[in-house]
Amino acid sequence: MAAIILEGKPLAERLRNEIAEQTAAFTARTGVTPCLAAVLVGDDPASQVYVRNKQKACEKAGIRSQMHHLSAATTTSELLGLIARLNGDASVHGILVQLPLPKGCNEKQVLDAVTPLKDVDAFHPENVGLLMQGRPRFLPCTPHGCLQFLLSAGVETRGAEVVIVGRSDIVGKPLAAMLIQKGRGGDATVTVCHSRTRDLAQVTRRADILVVAIGRPQFVTGAMVKPGATVIDVGINRVDGRLVGDVDFDSAAAVAGAITPVPGGVGLLTVTMLLKNTLTAAELQTAG
Repeated sequence: MAAIILEGKPLAERLRNEIAEQTAAFTARTGVTPCLAAVLVGDDPASQVYVRNKQKACEKAGIRSQMHHLSAATTTSELLGLIARLNGDASVHGILVQLPLPKGCNEKQVLDAVTPLKDVDAFHPENVGLLMQGRPRFLPCTPHGCLQFLLSAGVETRGAEVVIVGRSDIVGKPLAAMLIQKGRGGDATVTVCHSRTRDLAQVTRRADILVVAIGRPQFVTGAMVKPGATVIDVGINRVDGRLVGDVDFDSAAAVAGAITPVPGGVGLLTVTMLLKNTLTAAELQTAG
């Protein structure tokens, strides 16, 4: 039986319409328009596309956006100076530093410099700690997008065995923290796999929900998927001029019960959750 395709576009559109309505109500009530400042360093074509897409999404949601495009020769000190100015600008509610940064920039130092109240990517140690304690200020954008797919499709996480392939700070670790929390979208039993996991296929075949974010094109095949499982493919890779995920879609879709496509899947929800976090940041800052 072929898997149900969990398309990102209709879900993203529904959530973005809700965010636009919430934003309009917030602005009408307070006179404040939420603002996201995007910082792009260098001329990476993919990063430029991502930032443009985020700006367009902001505009449609009633969120103001700023673009700060710096040369690849920008030093860490110069970048930190810009972050400090944005931190102190009351009209800016969220700060997004587009990754990856050029080799000359200290990525960790730059991300840590963003004030936690404007850290809409939820990368700051303070926000990571709040997430781990089950009282998040912001939910990380890509993991939150994964969770939205599960919730919208009615996939039960309570008591489910979840396997996450990939232990990054951006996806694997925060998603695991979210899924083990008590309540809706949580209460799962979570295994996080990585490059040192023994007999990976044996582990992935146990999963009721399999999330793949390993950065290797078409790495997970149908032979690694439990029949009827829900597969969330976070990867995006360019192979022979086309975009593919970390999952071999055709073979996995023949086994899974539901699966996200690439493109057209998690990426659309990542941007959507960024809009949600920017609105939340504006609400928090306006409330004092």
